[in-house]
Formats: sequence, C-alpha cells, structure tokens
Amino acid sequence: MLDLYYWPTPNGHKITIFLEEAGIEYRIHPVDISAGDQFKPEFLALSPNNRMPAIVDNDPIDGGAPISVFESGAILIYLADKIGRFLPTETRARKTVLEWLMWQMGGLGPMAGQNHHFVQYAPERIPYAMDRYVNETNRLYGVLNKRLEGRDWIADDYSIADMATYPWIRPHERQKQNLGDFVHLKRWFERMQSRPAVISAYEKGAPWTNRPAVTEEGKKLLFGQTARR
Repeated sequence: MLDLYYWPTPNGHKITIFLEEAGIEYRIHPVDISAGDQFKPEFLALSPNNRMPAIVDNDPIDGGAPISVFESGAILIYLADKIGRFLPTETRARKTVLEWLMWQMGGLGPMAGQNHHFVQYAPERIPYAMDRYVNETNRLYGVLNKRLEGRDWIADDYSIADMATYPWIRPHERQKQNLGDFVHLKRWFERMQSRPAVISAYEKGAPWTNRPAVTEEGKKLLFGQTARR
C-alpha cells in the first residue's frame, strides 16, 4: 500500500493519474493547502518544501524501510523506475521523456501557476503581470503543439511526460488559452481526457474539489510565505 499526501491541484493530479494507470493500491491523505495542512510537522517531515504531493512507499523495491518522496517530478520518476513502465530504460528514449518532464516542471507549471495567480487570485489587477504570464503560457502551448505534430504522445510512447503535462493544460480556460488555436495539442488533450485512468484520477479528487473559494486567510497561507512562514 502506498500513502499519497494530496490535494486536487495539477501537481496532485499528476500522481493520481500515474497510480491509476499503474494499478497501484494507494490511500489518500488530504493536505488542505488553504488551511495550512502543509505546515504540520508530520507533513514537513515528508516534504520539507511544504508543498504537496508527497508519497510514502511502504513496499520499496529494496525491501527496506518505507521511502518517502517529495516533488511531483521526482515521485513520477521514482514510481516509473519502480514498476518499469512509463519511463524507458533505453538511453535516448529515456532522455526524451525526462526532457519533456523537466520542460513541464521548469516551464509550463511555473508559468501557468503565475498565470493562475495574477489572473485569478492577486488582490491587485496588474495588467503587465497578467499579460506577461498569459502570453508566456500561450508561447508554451505553442511549443507543445509543435512537438505533438505527427505524434500521439509527447515522447512518442505514452509516458510520465504526458501525465505531468495534462493537468496543467486542463485548466486552459482559466489560463485564457483557446485550445482551438492549437490543433495538435487539442487532439492530444482529448486523447488524454478520455483515458479511463485519467477519468478515475479526477474522480478520486472529487471529494475535495468542490470546496468553497479560497478565503483571504487561505490566500495569506498560500501566497504570503517567507522563510519564517
């Protein structure tokens, strides 16, 4: 049994998609990030960056004590290596999957996240910031669209690169993006959206998805952190 510390955000959905695809038995421990659960000592022991998701693998491949992993990209690599699926072992194919996983981790995720912040949550409407991140999100959609021309999946075969990227494309309307402008990306998105494991992953998050809007206190917890917290 694997323990997943989770909230239904794009990074959280990455891991439930993998687990559903892999058929791994797991239990969810909700980490309500707008209530400050990410600062609880027991969670910080697993994820010192006070970010979810995190996992505890109670049955590691080396047969030793349980292993905890934080950071969604690291979790995907760890799990894919453990089960021998969704991340090739052949050097060139593995390199390609990791390139696109890092593209999501270092590009699409952070830029779309800033898009969400300034368009949806910021207390001030700052046109420069909004335009900056909406435009950069658009540029990244274009990069992915070009990559998907003539391909079913980002790295040719279905992989953790697809699982990591889809949850950050799913809120495209919130990001002020029109999928109709990206024909190859739209085709891939619809293919991802229809996968049974993806459908099941989002169903698993449903109990915590339809919560009230983030309160002002919750915004302070999410967006006002410093080294002192």
